[in-house]
Amino acid sequence: MPVELLLLLHVIGATVLFGTGAGIAFFMVMAHRTRDPKLIAHVAETVVIADTVFTATAAILQPVTGYLLAQSIGWSLEEGWIALSLLLYVVTGVFWLPVVWIQIRLRNLARAAAAKGLPLPPAYFSLYRIWFACGFPAFFAVIGILWLMLNKPPIALF
Repeated sequence: MPVELLLLLHVIGATVLFGTGAGIAFFMVMAHRTRDPKLIAHVAETVVIADTVFTATAAILQPVTGYLLAQSIGWSLEEGWIALSLLLYVVTGVFWLPVVWIQIRLRNLARAAAAKGLPLPPAYFSLYRIWFACGFPAFFAVIGILWLMLNKPPIALF
């Protein structure tokens, strides 16, 4: 595969990961602020679908395109900026995977409350706080990865 195509696919993947993550966070926060179970259930359903279709697909393809790109250009995966990017990618995943499960639970709790005409239960708010807190390290890890990809600083890790 030509390097230019791999680079394009890798950049698209990074853009999808960052953009979808930021968009999901924004819409979930805005829906949450309404405290309307029906609206939250609807937005959370859309978020779960978006995470499945876009984020999960990009999360799987990103390391593949990155590896193929590094091999094509001749970069070692032991180069400091690449190794640090991979570490930050793992950090992102550690925070993202629970968020996916939490989003499904938030959706289900909001659906149940909406169906019964009840307010959101305390469990919803506890999970939301965890969801919100997990977003920050994942977001900043992705920012760090993007910076490393763009700047390729000489980092001696090994």
